[in-house]
Amino acid sequence: MASWLGGLGSGLGQSLGQVGGSLSSLTGQISSFTKDILLEGAEEVGDAATELHVSNSRLREIESINAAQKSENERLKKVCSDLEEKHEAAELQIKQLSVEYRNQLQQKEVEISHLKARQNALQEQLQKVQTAAQSAQLGGGVSQPATTSASFVPVVRHSSGFQGDDMDFGDIIWSQQEINRLSNEVSRLESEVDHWKLIAQSSKVQGANDAEQNEICKLQNIIKELKQNLSREIDEHQHELSVLQDAHRQKLVEISRRHREELSEYEERIEELENQLQQDGVSTDAVVDSKISEQKKIAQNLEGGKAEDLQIIKDLEDEIRKLNQKLSSAKEENKILLKEQELLKVQKIQLTQEYESLKSDFSVLQSSVAEQGALLKEQEKSQSKTPLPEDVVSLQQALLEAEREIARLSSLNQADNPAYMAKDVEALTLDLQVLKEENLKLRNEKEELKKELLNAQHKDENITSACTEDQNSELRLLKQDLERKEHELNESIAERDTLIAELEELDKQNQEATQHMITLKEKLSRQHMETDSITKQLKLDIDVERKKVAKLEMEKMETLKELDTQKEKLSQCSYALNDLHISKQQLQDNVRNLQEQLKKAQDCNLHNKKEIRELQQRLKEKEEEVSLSLSKLTENIKQESSHSSQDLILKERETEIVKLQNKELENKQLNEDLEKSVSDLKTENGKLIAALEELKRELNDTISEKNKVCLEKDTVLEALKLEKRHLETELNEAEKRLFEQAQKYEQTIKELSNARSMDTTALQLEHERLVKLNQEKDFKIAELKRSMEQMEADHQETKEMLTTSLGGQKQLTELIKEKEEFIEKLKNQASQVKQELEEYMEVSKKQDVLKQNLEEKDKSLAIMKEENNHLKEEIERLKDQQSRATPAVEPKTLDIIIELESEVTQLKVIKNNLEEEIEVHKKTIEDQNQKTVQLQQSLQEQRKEIDESKFQCEQMNVTHERLSLEKDEEIKNLQKTIEQIKTQLHKERQVIQTDSTNLFQETKVQTLNGENGNEKHDLSKAEIERLVKGIKEREMEIKLLNEKNVSLSQQIDQLSKDEVGKLTRIIQEKDLEIQALSARVSSASYRQDVLGLQQQLQAYVVEREQVLAVLSEKTRENSQLKTEYHKIMDMVAAKEAALVRLQEENQKLSNRFENSSQDMFRETIQNLSRIIREKDIEIDALSQKCQTLLTVLQASSTGTDNGSGGVNSNQFEELLQERDKLKQQVKKMEEWKQQVITTVQNMQHESAHLQEELQKLQAQISVESDSNSKLQVDYNGLIQSYEQNEKKLRSFSEELAQVQHTIGQLHNTKDLLLGKLDLVTPSATMASIISQPSVTQSGAPEVLSDKSKLLQKELEQLKKKLQEKDSTIRTLQENNQRLSDSVATASEFERRSQEETDSEMRQIREKHDVLQKSLREKDILIKSKSDQLLSVSENLSNKENENELLKQAVTNLKERNLILEMDIRKLKEENEKIVARCREKETEFRALQETNMQFSMMLKEKEFESHSMKEKAFAFEKLLKEKEQGKTGELNQLLNEVKSMQEKAVTFQQERDQVMVALKQKQMESSALQSEIQHLHEKEQRLNQELERLRNHLIEMEDSYTREALAAEDREAKLRKKVSALEEKLLSSSTAVENASHQANLQVESLQEQLNLVSKQRDETVIQLAISQDQVKQYALSLANLQMVLEQFQQEEKAMYSAELEKHRKETAEWKKKAENLEGKVVSLQENLEEANAALDAASRLTEQLDVKEEQIEELKKEGEIRREMLEDVQNKLMNLINSTEGKVDKLLMRNLFIGHFHTPKNKRNEVLRLMGSILGMKKEELDQLLSEEQRGVTRWVTGWLGGGTGSKSVPSTPLRPTHQTGFNSSFSELFVKFLETESCPSLPPPKLSVHDMKPLGAAGTGKTSSTPSSSQISDSGVLGMSRRPDANPFLAPRSAAVPLITPASSSGHLLMKPISDALPTFTPLPVSPDASAGAVLKDLLKQ
Repeated sequence: MASWLGGLGSGLGQSLGQVGGSLSSLTGQISSFTKDILLEGAEEVGDAATELHVSNSRLREIESINAAQKSENERLKKVCSDLEEKHEAAELQIKQLSVEYRNQLQQKEVEISHLKARQNALQEQLQKVQTAAQSAQLGGGVSQPATTSASFVPVVRHSSGFQGDDMDFGDIIWSQQEINRLSNEVSRLESEVDHWKLIAQSSKVQGANDAEQNEICKLQNIIKELKQNLSREIDEHQHELSVLQDAHRQKLVEISRRHREELSEYEERIEELENQLQQDGVSTDAVVDSKISEQKKIAQNLEGGKAEDLQIIKDLEDEIRKLNQKLSSAKEENKILLKEQELLKVQKIQLTQEYESLKSDFSVLQSSVAEQGALLKEQEKSQSKTPLPEDVVSLQQALLEAEREIARLSSLNQADNPAYMAKDVEALTLDLQVLKEENLKLRNEKEELKKELLNAQHKDENITSACTEDQNSELRLLKQDLERKEHELNESIAERDTLIAELEELDKQNQEATQHMITLKEKLSRQHMETDSITKQLKLDIDVERKKVAKLEMEKMETLKELDTQKEKLSQCSYALNDLHISKQQLQDNVRNLQEQLKKAQDCNLHNKKEIRELQQRLKEKEEEVSLSLSKLTENIKQESSHSSQDLILKERETEIVKLQNKELENKQLNEDLEKSVSDLKTENGKLIAALEELKRELNDTISEKNKVCLEKDTVLEALKLEKRHLETELNEAEKRLFEQAQKYEQTIKELSNARSMDTTALQLEHERLVKLNQEKDFKIAELKRSMEQMEADHQETKEMLTTSLGGQKQLTELIKEKEEFIEKLKNQASQVKQELEEYMEVSKKQDVLKQNLEEKDKSLAIMKEENNHLKEEIERLKDQQSRATPAVEPKTLDIIIELESEVTQLKVIKNNLEEEIEVHKKTIEDQNQKTVQLQQSLQEQRKEIDESKFQCEQMNVTHERLSLEKDEEIKNLQKTIEQIKTQLHKERQVIQTDSTNLFQETKVQTLNGENGNEKHDLSKAEIERLVKGIKEREMEIKLLNEKNVSLSQQIDQLSKDEVGKLTRIIQEKDLEIQALSARVSSASYRQDVLGLQQQLQAYVVEREQVLAVLSEKTRENSQLKTEYHKIMDMVAAKEAALVRLQEENQKLSNRFENSSQDMFRETIQNLSRIIREKDIEIDALSQKCQTLLTVLQASSTGTDNGSGGVNSNQFEELLQERDKLKQQVKKMEEWKQQVITTVQNMQHESAHLQEELQKLQAQISVESDSNSKLQVDYNGLIQSYEQNEKKLRSFSEELAQVQHTIGQLHNTKDLLLGKLDLVTPSATMASIISQPSVTQSGAPEVLSDKSKLLQKELEQLKKKLQEKDSTIRTLQENNQRLSDSVATASEFERRSQEETDSEMRQIREKHDVLQKSLREKDILIKSKSDQLLSVSENLSNKENENELLKQAVTNLKERNLILEMDIRKLKEENEKIVARCREKETEFRALQETNMQFSMMLKEKEFESHSMKEKAFAFEKLLKEKEQGKTGELNQLLNEVKSMQEKAVTFQQERDQVMVALKQKQMESSALQSEIQHLHEKEQRLNQELERLRNHLIEMEDSYTREALAAEDREAKLRKKVSALEEKLLSSSTAVENASHQANLQVESLQEQLNLVSKQRDETVIQLAISQDQVKQYALSLANLQMVLEQFQQEEKAMYSAELEKHRKETAEWKKKAENLEGKVVSLQENLEEANAALDAASRLTEQLDVKEEQIEELKKEGEIRREMLEDVQNKLMNLINSTEGKVDKLLMRNLFIGHFHTPKNKRNEVLRLMGSILGMKKEELDQLLSEEQRGVTRWVTGWLGGGTGSKSVPSTPLRPTHQTGFNSSFSELFVKFLETESCPSLPPPKLSVHDMKPLGAAGTGKTSSTPSSSQISDSGVLGMSRRPDANPFLAPRSAAVPLITPASSSGHLLMKPISDALPTFTPLPVSPDASAGAVLKDLLKQ
């Protein structure tokens, strides 16, 4: 157990440990709890019960903890839900307030924007003025207003920030605090209600006085609490008022601060503008003055707005004052209620006092009555046999009245329901009055009795007590009666007290309930107002949000458009990007080319550098050589100074040196120029690279900007989507909240309605009065609020109303015109419909004529066929003639003939179609002719229904007229208000701008609401809105019906026109072709044939038109027949309803007859057994009939199942349900049958009384015979009408044949019905015949004659009934029993006829259902076809949309192609520019190359010159050598040759250089041409690629277009097929459409009639309005008079009340006096009571002392008994001791005697024995006998000891078994063993000897004692010595019985012969043989 509890505790600890820190304390408690349990388990005892008890107690504790936790959880959940609701309410309030503030802010911002716009306009005008004035001056003044405006704008924005939101939050906090306060008040009130309920319940249990005292205390406490609550609430209200005032002050301060800031800003702006204007000059002074005036006006307007704001603030302060006044009024009401409560308490105390006084009076009266009764009885004793006086009679009457009061009080106790509490109160008040009157009577009687008492006392002294015993007995009886009656009176008084207490409690509860209801009503009214405001605000919010949504959608559309434009821009940008990429690639290519050129130039520069270095080295070498040569020359000159030729040579050399120096300088300059050009090329390269980088940067920037733009647009789109979703979610949440609030309000309304229904009548009266007060207050509040709203609305809408009133009037006039036009159209349509009806009637007459025409047309068609064949032959003949005569005309004529043949074939096809259609129409005409007979009957009922619908329409028109009158009144009120506003605001017209007319509806609604609030408090807004909606819906329905009619008529006209138009076109074409043929062909026969053909064609056309007309007429007739059929079906339904009514009336009559038959039931009971037998026979006959009907139905169903589609499953279900109901009814009837059988057994005893009633019945039967003769006359007339109706029923019989197979299913139900009706009809029919014979029989033919149209079959059975009734009338005169039989048969026939009519009605209903189902199926088919048409039209529109989309795509592609072409052109132009640049670069390059070539040529020339110089040097050396040799002449020749050779070499070099330059030029040109060729090839390749791409694109587009075209053609083919199928379906459904159109026309007719009636009723209602207005005036006058009369009545009632109050005061004074007298009596009685109480106390003390003494006596008695018992025990013991001592002999003496007996010789042993006998007190005679029997020895003596002898007659020592033998045949050992066995079994102790058995001490005889010891003594002593310790012997253990050794012969025997006492140890002596000695005995014992 402990382990189990430990496991439970650990499991609980684990599970609760998971919950967290909040439940840690609980887990600790549970762990400590488990430890305690374990410790207790260790300490407790192992009792399972205690452990279970402990564990159960612990489990209960845990469960209680768990329950507390659960309750806390639930409470927290409730708190959470309340907080959530509060949160939601706060959110709603926040939203509402924020919406209001935002609207205000938007209005302010709109005003600011208007002011900004005006300011901007002023600035623009200023700028214009400045530009005009300062045209000659500088434009410096223009920048100042711009800057000022720029600086001005943000200030305004700053001023218009969302500062209202902070105030919103403060208001929200305040509203939340108020909500919390109100919820606390509600909870407090609920707790008070619970408290009062508890008080009421406890007061029921407690006594009256205690409950009143407790209630007084509680009421005092509650008054204190209410006072405290009042003070607290007053403080709270004052606090709230202060908070509100502070908030309003803050708002005022903020508004004034904002206005001041705006005014200061505007003033600064105006000052700036004035300064600017002053600067501008005199020319612009006028304009500036006007603008300043405008600005001043704006400032004034702002000041006016400020004033308006101040007015609003004042209004708010007024509202606060009103709220304060309401608070004070509420406080006063609270005070009044408290005063009323105190007054009620005082009245209650007075009532309790009066009640106590009445109680005391009643008790006094009872005592006096008892005394009077005693006195009366004494008087009766005195007046021995005189009669009783009148006082006793009056007392007995009082007792009877008391009994009646007790009974009435018990009935009151029983009827203690809360619904009857008001009645009980009134009854109790009456009872109190009755009791008061009875008290008065009793007091009078008391006084009279006192007087009589005095007289009786005087008489008692004289009168003797003769008959005291009789009078005593009578007095006792009377006293008992009086005591019983007093007891009952006390009980009734106690019950009355409890009832009064309960009444008071119920009054309190009623008051509390009324207060609760009032509070609830106030709460509900507040909630209703709040919900109205919330709904209005939510509607406004929804409108605003819808507008926002519309704006957002517009913005979305704009953003989508912007997106599209930006997508286009993006595409353009992408194209531009592509162009840029291409240009970039080209530039990169150019850059690469330039880089290659740069590399080449750099290489060339390097080569040039190398060459220059080499040249420099060569120059250095040459210089060195020159210097060497100079030195040599100087030496030569020095050597050869004499020679003159050397001088010339030196001069020439010097000139050559100068030239070489000049060439070096030129080379240096060229080098410098080359270096400059290289540096320029490098700079140009850097510039190109920078330009490339800039282009790259620009590209990156543009790409990043585009990405940013795309991202911004995406973010904008996402933000818009998020806002849209947010708005949608908010809308959904708002709708959900609205729905939840609506549900809550509905629940509260339901609860309130339930509470209202539960209230009592008295409560309802008070409740109505309070409701009226509440409504009046609500109306006042609503009026004040409406006036506030009107003031605000008028203030806001004065400007808008002036602009929108004209538009509203125009719209109203337009609406009126539209309505008038609509009415005129409806009138025209009504006239048209009447004409169409007349035409339809004419058409129905022309049907027979059309049949004949159709037959003639058939004949003419056959003739036409023959003529066609003749025409074909003639055409072939004409073909042959034409082929022979005019071969030139052949091809044309052949074509014409072919066309004619094709047309003829078409005409044949058309003719076949027409023939088929004619056959179909014939069939339809036949069907319709059959249906017309049926449909004509339904027309009458349709007319009835039309009359009913007219009546409904008249009612509707009345309501419409009322609404129109109300609208007219509202319009008049609006016009009045508009005129008032015009007069008021005539001055403000200059400022107001014409706003948009969109605000008209809102203003109209607001003004309507305001005026309705003022004028029509009775008509609620919801009712008006419902009526308006109903009117709009009706108008919409009328418009839809008109549109449907128009569309149907257009479709029918189009169908007929299309067919006629096709035929006319064909005929016209034929006419044209025939005319052409006639013009071409000259032969007269041909012309005649053509004319014949034309005539035939015309005839065909005419016939076709006639056929079409016939068809249209037939369709119209079909529609008419269908409508008539519908009417007939409606008639059938009406007749079914009439039948149902008849059945209900029959049931009612049967119920009445059942009620009435309880009186007449006794007569029918005798004949019931016979009737039951006859019913069984009839049931058998009916079952046979049903079987035959089943066979007939099975035969007919096989034939009809093909036509009719069987019975519906719904009908089967209905039949099954009816069967179940009938089964239940049959069970009920069986139970009733059993009851009837029991009543039969009871009524057999009452047959004697019924014989008299039978005689009465015979008299009534004679009356019935007369009525039957009258019935026969009526039935003859009915038979004639039946024969007429039989003809009509034959048409119905055909329809009944289809529905008869349903009777088979009704077979079981029919049997059950028969069983039921067996028991119902006899009693009902008998009762009807007996109670109302003449009425039923005279009323029956009238009913049947009225409803004979559908009950013809009933007439047959009624005939049978007549015959049977005649027979029964004859038999009734003979026997009454046959009368009941005939009545039973008649009732059976009536039941059968009713069943048959029911079956017929069921069949008709089923047929009606089938027809309705077929109609529904047709409607469904039409709907499906229309849906298919709609779907096809939608598909067509979708395809058209797709085609349009494809066209748009084609146009887009074309535009793209154009854009691409433009791009290609641009690219070409750019390419051309680039090529031109390249050419320029190439020319520059060529120029550079030419300069390089020139430089190279110069170098080569220099080299050549250097070679020549070297050669010259060699030549000079040679010359020098030759000179040295002396060969000068040869030198000169050689020099000349050298010169000539040098010149030739120079010329050759020049020519070579020229050739080289030309070659290089040619190479450059060829390379340039090759590069150009390459460029052209590349261009060609690009263009070819583009061409191929475009070709592929075009091919793809063409393929796609061809595919789409093919698909479109396929679709068109499919659609055409579908259209053809749909046209066929349309043709098939045209009949149904025509039917619908006909029905619609009928509806239009009815609507037009309704409109006419409406117009009439409108005129009547206008007249009635005037009359009613007069009546209203009269009523007002009568009301005033009534008010005056009421005031008079009130004054009179006040006077009456004052008089009654004075009377009541006097009565109360009298009652007070009486109460004082009674109080004195009560005091005296109390003193008597105290004395009696003191006497009682003394008596109680005495009784207590007596009780104590009695207890002491009882204790002493008990002690005496104990002492007596002790004495008896002591005496017994003493006697036993005396017996034991005196009766015994000394052991020594006996021993000596015994031993002496053995020692003495045998002769003298007798003497020894005699001695022993004398010692033992034995007589001589006995001793002689003993001695004479010596032979037996001592055995008898020993057996005497053992108790087996004859002499031993004492109580046996041990009980012997039955097997034990008394003889001594057995051995001593066996006896000893048996003795031990018996002793081993415990025996019951024998009864002790009484005291009387004991002998006195001196009774023992003193024998002689011998000195010789005997042997017996010795033996005895020995044996006794052995048996001294009885405990040592287990066999002799508890022995209690005394074993008598020898029974005494007499009472004076020896003591030794007496039984041994308990105190002495017992000894069982052993039997010894006489011859044996003591040793032998011992030996035997030892042996054994």
